[in-house]
Amino acid sequence: MATKLVDLVYWRNLRRTGVVFTGLVIGLASVYQLSAITVLSHICLGAMCVTFPLRLYYKLLELLRWNPGVHPFQSYLDNDSSLTDKETVMLVEEVVLLIAFAVTEIKRLIFIDSIIDSFKFVVLLYLLTYVGFLTNGLTLVITAVIAIFSIPLFYKKQQVRIRRMVRAVKAFVKKIRNLCLSVYDSARPSPAPESAPKPASALRQKAKSK
Repeated sequence: MATKLVDLVYWRNLRRTGVVFTGLVIGLASVYQLSAITVLSHICLGAMCVTFPLRLYYKLLELLRWNPGVHPFQSYLDNDSSLTDKETVMLVEEVVLLIAFAVTEIKRLIFIDSIIDSFKFVVLLYLLTYVGFLTNGLTLVITAVIAIFSIPLFYKKQQVRIRRMVRAVKAFVKKIRNLCLSVYDSARPSPAPESAPKPASALRQKAKSK
């Protein structure tokens, strides 16, 4: 499953990835305007408008003995996409672990287990209120789908240039940090000099004079 997703994201099979990407974007854009039930029904009707006439055509050829009874979609019917018992158990365990981790983390943040983490969570929630005011969740999903199918491929194509830019940015940030530290050290008042301890001979002479 993970290998197939990686192959889709990195466009290793252009035809399959193009179909999946186009279908996702068009489907989500349609849901943006219509209800999900209407979009799903129209997608299934559109697919059957192609498969049904083609199946009747092959059946007619079979009746005329021009076709030896080959099903046009037999390869899709033979493709076993069901999960085995082991795969089902593993998938359910992963989903349960993710849900339990999310519930534990949200509980920890809401009930202030760590002040810093909870403060970050509050800032994130406050920013999300502005994001929700400017856009909706479906727009974010469409943007996320486009980013998933474009950013990894872009990084793979421009990996050397991006790493060079990242190193330049890190060097610039480090230079600014060192400059700020040097300015702070120069502006900070120097500590008062400590009085040098008197030598032991001087202390003895002072004691004898007394």
